[in-house]
Amino acid sequence: MAGKGSWPSGSRMAGAKAGGTRGKAVRVKTASGRKASSTQWLARQLNDPYVREAKRQGYRSRAAFKLAELDDKFHFLKPGARVVDLGSAPGGWLQVAVDRVGAKQGKGTVLGIDLNAVDPVAGATLLTADFLEADTPAAIKGQLGGAADVVLSDMAAPTTGHGPTDHVRIVTLAEAAYEFAVEVLARGGTFVSKVYQGGTEGELLKRLKHDFKSVRHAKPPASRSDSAEVYLVALGFRGNGPDS
Repeated sequence: MAGKGSWPSGSRMAGAKAGGTRGKAVRVKTASGRKASSTQWLARQLNDPYVREAKRQGYRSRAAFKLAELDDKFHFLKPGARVVDLGSAPGGWLQVAVDRVGAKQGKGTVLGIDLNAVDPVAGATLLTADFLEADTPAAIKGQLGGAADVVLSDMAAPTTGHGPTDHVRIVTLAEAAYEFAVEVLARGGTFVSKVYQGGTEGELLKRLKHDFKSVRHAKPPASRSDSAEVYLVALGFRGNGPDS
């Protein structure tokens, strides 16, 4: 798999190119029994340069590029870092984190947590657990030998199709992820979480701005233009976590 700096044009696939993967658009015919929405989704997948590039490079999802692009901009996946990925299935973010912190070479630690079993990722430790359980943070710190330098969350709640409701759901999930992060982050650590544009994350933002030196919103190029998702990137944790 590609390492840091290998994404075209600084991780921007300009002109819908993904390392030379521009090709003729694939047309998907409507099949008997298939809904129009399913046909549209399939066509989008087949014509998405990030999907094609993820397959070419061996990443489990196009979302891998989102983390790569966020790290290209904010540089939080440092060699030797201890990383926790919440809701880690299918494992694309784990793959990027392993490459960038040097986990395969023993320079860092990458730990993935998911309610469902995830296929093994070389260089990562996987836990099938609920991060909301009261004893999970202590178990994670034990696995890390102290604390985490980075807590990641690309989790998304099931959508209802009603924008305001879906926004509240994902913000609630981001808040839960942050409650976990507070328990495991070392001072100076980083918290990255998906949210949706909309404004109801005000209380979460207030907390993050109090607890971190810098809080930024970012929409990586790999995030589809028609998606309301953005990412909160909080750097320099000031909380009560340990130094190591």
